[in-house]
Amino acid sequence: MTSYREQSKDSEKDVRPLISIVANFTRATASRPSLLSFNELTTFLHEFGHALHGILSACIYESLSGTNVARDFVELPSQFMENFAYEKEWLDKWASHYKTGETIPDDLIRKIKDASAFNEGYACLRQLGFGFLDMSWHSITEPVDADISLFESEAMEKTELFPKVDGINLSASFGHIFGGGYAAGYYGYKWAEVLDADAFSLFSEKGIFNREVALSFRKNILEKGGTEKPMDLYRKFRGQEPTIEAFLVRSGLK
Repeated sequence: MTSYREQSKDSEKDVRPLISIVANFTRATASRPSLLSFNELTTFLHEFGHALHGILSACIYESLSGTNVARDFVELPSQFMENFAYEKEWLDKWASHYKTGETIPDDLIRKIKDASAFNEGYACLRQLGFGFLDMSWHSITEPVDADISLFESEAMEKTELFPKVDGINLSASFGHIFGGGYAAGYYGYKWAEVLDADAFSLFSEKGIFNREVALSFRKNILEKGGTEKPMDLYRKFRGQEPTIEAFLVRSGLK
């Protein structure tokens, strides 16, 4: 998702944002149209969530509109949208076999859901380990004069399941935390999963097309940008602070 112009407004006009989504989708062939893989579908939904965050923005200042929010909050709208890819009620609205017109069978959707939880325990620990390493580097008060591999091992020790491979050093190539804008904020990826799972659980409870819940998500999350503290906005939408319950269930960990 790319924003060419952010939303803003004054007493005279509402400057509308200019936003695009650019993706490398599977090309059409001589014998069949362009058919999205499931990964391409979730990628599109993810970027569409970012786009909605910008398109539906209703802020005064450009610097606070759309996706100009705290780093650990910016992935909520995007990851939230990915949840729809697993919902038959949503898929049946548009997804059909390009030859027969049949909708996706229930058992296939169930298999996709089951597969999404495969290895999730390890994946969760791995992501947490990255976050611990990030925080370890960005919370030092004195220069590190010890072996950086030892520093890294100690930082990630509580999340490691396998013996360390000699010669491998993540810190030396972890672009996200040194040059990619996620310094001291890499935990935001996992935290956004907690937020999006908790947020979507309300839609699951009330109905994924529930107008009242959707309007609350729009008014309290998508329209507000960075004009209020993220947790304040989330509480206004959800009625409470997020819990990890929905995340654990979706991940197959509970």
